[in-house]
Amino acid sequence: MTSTAASATVLVDGGYELAEGGRWIDGRFVYVDILSGRLFELRAGTGSGTPRQLAALDVPLGAVAPVQDRPDTWIAAAGTGIALLTADGALEWLDRPEDRTPVPSRMNDGVADPGGRFWAGSMAYDGTQGAGSLYRTDLDGTVVRVLDGLTIVNGPAFTAEGAIMYVADTAVGTILRCRVDPASGELDLSGGPDIFARLRDDEGSPDGMTVDEEGCLWVAMWGPGAVRRYHPDGRLLHTVTVPAPHPTSVCLHPDDSRLLVTTARYGVRNPTPADGSVLTVPVAARGTAACTWRGRL
Repeated sequence: MTSTAASATVLVDGGYELAEGGRWIDGRFVYVDILSGRLFELRAGTGSGTPRQLAALDVPLGAVAPVQDRPDTWIAAAGTGIALLTADGALEWLDRPEDRTPVPSRMNDGVADPGGRFWAGSMAYDGTQGAGSLYRTDLDGTVVRVLDGLTIVNGPAFTAEGAIMYVADTAVGTILRCRVDPASGELDLSGGPDIFARLRDDEGSPDGMTVDEEGCLWVAMWGPGAVRRYHPDGRLLHTVTVPAPHPTSVCLHPDDSRLLVTTARYGVRNPTPADGSVLTVPVAARGTAACTWRGRL
């Protein structure tokens, strides 16, 4: 295992409270500021580090994925559920499952899988243990709870063929690995999800994740200001340090060797421009563009 003090630079000094959900979509880097409900894009080749705001909601916005064949429309983990976010900023709700939970909760991170489904997690506002769930939104718009008893759900991240899903329970320091039927999206839970990694308190908490072209898992580590790269067999291969204690999501550029990292100002006593920003870090790895939700309503 190697550790590198990376030459990270601030690409966007946005002063975001909780930037998250970074994805590479159609030649642009798309991300959210969760608590303010805002969606941003940063176009490739601009060089200015000036993002464009695409939407501002009156509910928290955890993550989005593009909707296939519907330009400027997103499927969003927002507020207490899953919605379509249209170009005019309106929400068309598919379901609000967190309205039916015993404690006030919100949606958190989410991503589309290679089969065109959308997966997103939830958490209680007060961090109530076991109150978080993972949901799958199928192609007909049905929202299904697939895992419960979690606390703060982050990721998920999928391998290229969609047969393996990684999901983090940030609050308890675990990364789960689940087998997925790529055709149906059903989880094989015989024996329960595998524990891919269990982090000690002094190692930080796993947050947003992505899988690179070689099938290795990259994990933003909330707390120690680091990003970890794991081999598919669970070995820690590499640790990259970044100049912000709370990296929240990671995105590998599909065409050049750089890592895009969102960070938070939340919980930082004396924030610097790197906190609540988008960082760029040179790395010897590449990712793939984000998948679309292929729903037909």
